[in-house]
Amino acid sequence: MKAIPSCSIDMVLTDPPYGISFQSGARVVNKFGKIKNDNNLEWLDSFTNEIHRVAKDNTAHYVFCSWHHMDKFKQSLEKKFKVKNVLVWEKNNTGMGDLKGDFAPKHEMIIFLQKGRRLINGRRDPNIFKFNKTGNHLHPTQKPVDMIEYLITKFSDEGATIFDPFMGSGTTGVAAKNLNRKFIGIELDENYLKTAKTRIDE
Repeated sequence: MKAIPSCSIDMVLTDPPYGISFQSGARVVNKFGKIKNDNNLEWLDSFTNEIHRVAKDNTAHYVFCSWHHMDKFKQSLEKKFKVKNVLVWEKNNTGMGDLKGDFAPKHEMIIFLQKGRRLINGRRDPNIFKFNKTGNHLHPTQKPVDMIEYLITKFSDEGATIFDPFMGSGTTGVAAKNLNRKFIGIELDENYLKTAKTRIDE
């Protein structure tokens, strides 16, 4: 990220590690390993500082997070950005967890933030929306392309540069290219990086 020029990014849209040592509950044994650097949030403030540096003024951004540490994400991001809302993605089926001692999880949260003020494109939608899960065929926390496209279109225009510093299997890049946006992505895991490059090239 330090190689990216300051004030050059129109939108950061990313799904970072949640700091919960996530392990996929997929029925295929060892289909995915643990997500790298998901055992702490020591990187969070430096991440906030860097995405603020690279973001243009009067731009809108999205950071996915889990309820487990949403307070920490929000407090860090508020040091540099205006947190405007917390969006809720209602999934079409429930997750696992404590099957007999807890409610069944069916949502993820997205912190919506702005650097300055960016006006919405089109109508003003509710902050709870439904998109079907992907089945996580390429990544244990894979997001649906149509949902990412929706988020991009609400607060950016064609030709804008979309940045995902935790690219995973490249969903944000695919969505950006589908919508005639430029894209910059970073991914630490070489296997996911190869997957992302292939998807985006195709």
